Formats: sequence, C-alpha cells, structure tokens
Amino acid sequence: MGILTADQLLAGGTLTHEITVPSELLTQAEAVGLRVNLRPLTVSDLQRISKAARSDNNLSALLMIQKAMVNPSLKIDQVAQLSAGLATFLVDNINRISGINTPRDELAELVQAPLAKACFILAREFGWTPEEVSGMTIGQILLYLEMSQTNDGTPPQEHLN
Repeated sequence: MGILTADQLLAGGTLTHEITVPSELLTQAEAVGLRVNLRPLTVSDLQRISKAARSDNNLSALLMIQKAMVNPSLKIDQVAQLSAGLATFLVDNINRISGINTPRDELAELVQAPLAKACFILAREFGWTPEEVSGMTIGQILLYLEMSQTNDGTPPQEHLN
C-alpha cells in the first residue's frame, strides 16, 4: 500500500454513477430500468449551494440535483418541475455517492465552520492547496481527516505543542 497522490484524490470528484430510477417515480409506461448519471458533489459545490440557498432547504435540494446531474443535464427550472418523490430519491443518492450521511436539513451546518476547519487541517497536514481540498468530495475529506488523527484522537501537530 502507498500514499495516494493529489490527482488520485481529486479523481473521486469526477466519477459518475449510473443510478436506476424506480419506475414508480416515473410516469411513463416504458420507464422500467431507466437510469440517470450523477456525480458526487465537491466541497466547492456544497459551499456554493449553501451560499446561494442560505436557509432555503428546498432551493438547496434543487441546486444539489442540478449540480450533480450529469446525464440528462437539467436546468434549475426543469429540476423544480420534478416530482417530490423523484427529487427526494435523487438527493438521497447524491448524498450517498458524495459521502454525505447527514439529513438534508443539516447541509448548511455541514459546509460552514467545520468544513473550513477541515480544509485548514488537510492543507496543513498534507500540504494541499485550498483549491485541491475544495475539489474533494465530503467522503474523501472525512477519510483524510480520520487519517490525520493519532490514536488518541488529536491531530499529529498538537502533540508538538
């Protein structure tokens, strides 16, 4: 085993996932087995979504779907026309592939101060630039934060103080 490179880490944010949409969420008779392609949201995506949506959870969900949907590509007004059940299904899958295991109403909390601190720790511990860290998915950030911890739960740098 070796240490991942920055390129290998950032590659996770560009992967696409083919998701089969349950036919009961679609209105067409021939809708069985139809799929969409989603990509994980990056830290940068989540920060922009949080800033744009402020305290509007519905807008957050719309922006998440619009940003993560690779194929078909949808405009925000098209996303707003999706059924609530289909939108919920898509957001749940976006959260899953992005490594976000928190309820949607905690999205704003997730991308504020704790995320900024996580980016600072990763930049300090691994020497990455803010741009490199902001391109990572939440799952990748959580993995590397865990790796930066010592056995007693404190970051390695704090042992030097």
